[in-house]
Amino acid sequence: MWNVYVNNYVIVFVFLCIGILLPVGALTIGRFLRPHVPSEAKQTTYESGNNPFHDSRVQFQVRYYMFALLFVIFDVETVFLYPWAVAYNKLGLFALVEMIIFVLMLVLGLVYAWKKKVLQWM
Repeated sequence: MWNVYVNNYVIVFVFLCIGILLPVGALTIGRFLRPHVPSEAKQTTYESGNNPFHDSRVQFQVRYYMFALLFVIFDVETVFLYPWAVAYNKLGLFALVEMIIFVLMLVLGLVYAWKKKVLQWM
């Protein structure tokens, strides 16, 4: 019995090591193989071939990030809804009630964002 559990943990550990070592190894090998010739021209900010004349950082308003976060939230919602819809016949009434609760919580969050005027563009 314990042998089965240990075997599962060994498999997870091996995949974890491979998942860490492959990117680290690829980046390390790439560092040794690529040419490294630093120059002042390479250190400047690229602006369509023009010489940079001011700081390249631009401040954005917070509302852009709020729109992006709301998009991600509702995009993830569709990722959860799709497998539920595919397996609906097997899941039954209990899964329907759970999904209704899930969607209602998301609608509640959308109403809250609407009331806080997060969705107003200007």
